[in-house]
Amino acid sequence: MATPVQKKSFSPLQQTAKIAKWAVLFVYAAIAIFPLLWLTMSAFKTNFEIETSPFSLPAVWQFQNFINALSVSGLARYFLNSVIVAVIATLFNLFITSLASFVVARERFPLRKVFFTFSTAGVLIPIIAFMVPYYIVITRLGLYDSLLGLIITYSAINIPISMFIVSSFMTSIPKELEDSAEMDGCSFWQRYSRIIAPLAKPGIVTAGTFSFIYCWNEFIYALLLTSSRGARTVQLAIRFFTSQFRTDYAGLYAAIVLTMIPTVAVYIFMHDKIISGMTAGAVKG
Repeated sequence: MATPVQKKSFSPLQQTAKIAKWAVLFVYAAIAIFPLLWLTMSAFKTNFEIETSPFSLPAVWQFQNFINALSVSGLARYFLNSVIVAVIATLFNLFITSLASFVVARERFPLRKVFFTFSTAGVLIPIIAFMVPYYIVITRLGLYDSLLGLIITYSAINIPISMFIVSSFMTSIPKELEDSAEMDGCSFWQRYSRIIAPLAKPGIVTAGTFSFIYCWNEFIYALLLTSSRGARTVQLAIRFFTSQFRTDYAGLYAAIVLTMIPTVAVYIFMHDKIISGMTAGAVKG
């Protein structure tokens, strides 16, 4: 005879703790979501409505704000620049860091740990500390005010975090798989491309997602290393909705919402792989 299932009872202290936990989570969620909702709502208002009633719904939803942000300000060109820079910089960064991680994780050579420590130490250094060195290097290479200069800079900036993530996955791959491939005559490149890289795909995807989001949202180095409209990225272009005498808040907010779409889309489609990649790296690393 089956025994009846007994409901688990909670003490008053446990119930209070549970309510407090959900209350804290609700407050944090509200703090995170409210600015996004307010920004999206404001993007459909007129400048007068934004200044006089910032927390009310739009009287008439101004879809024209998004058309103006794309056409009047030339935002479409800056979008293209950001896509070129973010995609190429991410691919270049992953190619370099995956090869370097493969060497560090699978090969044995003198000062291997020293090399890995110095390669990943950049995670602890503020990005702003490299402004002068990057500026000097890029200008002396003749790459100032060019998309190639931004691509090289962004690729280099993301090397420490990408290498830290990818190397942890490659280290966890059993050595026997690589030994078998080497006995079958696989070269260095074949072992990397056919054995290790496919098995480390979760780590590579995680590092690539972080790299793309950083490249897309970066502002300081885009301002430092570019000056013309031809090399301007979308984050830098948003700044020019504000002038000395007037600010087009409606166009500004519409442009910000448009620039958020790629990173939000990337996270929505990749968040499962990011979470699984981070947790797997934490367990295996």
